[in-house]
Amino acid sequence: MNNLISKISTNAQLLAMSGPRNPYPKKLGILEEGAYADILLVDGNPLEDLKILADYDKNLLLIVKDGKVFKNTISH
Repeated sequence: MNNLISKISTNAQLLAMSGPRNPYPKKLGILEEGAYADILLVDGNPLEDLKILADYDKNLLLIVKDGKVFKNTISH
């Protein structure tokens, strides 16, 4: 997981360096309030079994796009 966060963070830093060409006005590559975030929380490991994404209604527990929550079935 840390390796994945590291890669996301590095790509976000590269985009930020593009200055006015950067299409994202908010922070990228981090999970914090006010930052853009695209997150899919999957019940299972799609790297081991890609078929779990076929039943996305059941297996996608959280969907966040541009920091807006579209689906959240996580128990609090």
